[in-house]
Amino acid sequence: MNLDAKTKYSGLAMLLHWLIAVLVIVQWQVAVAAEATPDKEAAGQIMGNHFAFGVVIFILVALRLVWRLISPPPPTVSGHGPWERLLARVVHLTFYALLLVMPIAGWIALSTFGETISVWGLFSLPPLPVPQNPTLGETIFELHGAAGIALLVLAGLHALAALKHAFIDKDGTLYRMLPFGTARS
Repeated sequence: MNLDAKTKYSGLAMLLHWLIAVLVIVQWQVAVAAEATPDKEAAGQIMGNHFAFGVVIFILVALRLVWRLISPPPPTVSGHGPWERLLARVVHLTFYALLLVMPIAGWIALSTFGETISVWGLFSLPPLPVPQNPTLGETIFELHGAAGIALLVLAGLHALAALKHAFIDKDGTLYRMLPFGTARS
C-alpha cells in the first residue's frame, strides 16, 4: 500500500480544499470591491459575482463532504495531543458549517427582496418562498457579513496552525493537504 494513502488526503480532497480556499479569498475581495464602489449599479453588478461564487462554493463544499464520506481522511497525526485533535475537529466542523450556512443565508436574504441568483447566466436560483421583507433581508446580510469575518479569522488561524506544524513542530501535518512533501502518520 502507498504510504501517502495512509498519511495524505486524496488528490480530489486536496483539489477541493485549495479551490474552496482560493474562492473564499476571491469572495472576500469581490465583497470589498462592491462596498468600495460608489456607483450603486456597478456595486450591484459586482455583488452578482459574489452571489454566483457563493453558489459555486456551496456546491464545492457539498461535493467535499460527499467525497469525505466516500473517501475518509487519513487518521490524525499520532504526535498530536488530544487538545490539538479536538481543536482541529472543531475548526473543520465550523468551516463546513459556515461554508454551507453562509450561501444559504445569502439566498434567503436575497429572497426577502424577491431577487433571483444568476450564476453567470448559466443557471439561476429563484427566490425562496419567504415573505418579502427588506428589513429582515438587511439583517440577514449583516449576519452573513459577520459570519464572513469569522470565516476569514478562522482561515487565518488555520493557516497559522499549518505553518506552526510545518516550521516549528516539523511534523509533516501541512503536507497531508499538499501533493508534495512528506506527511507523517
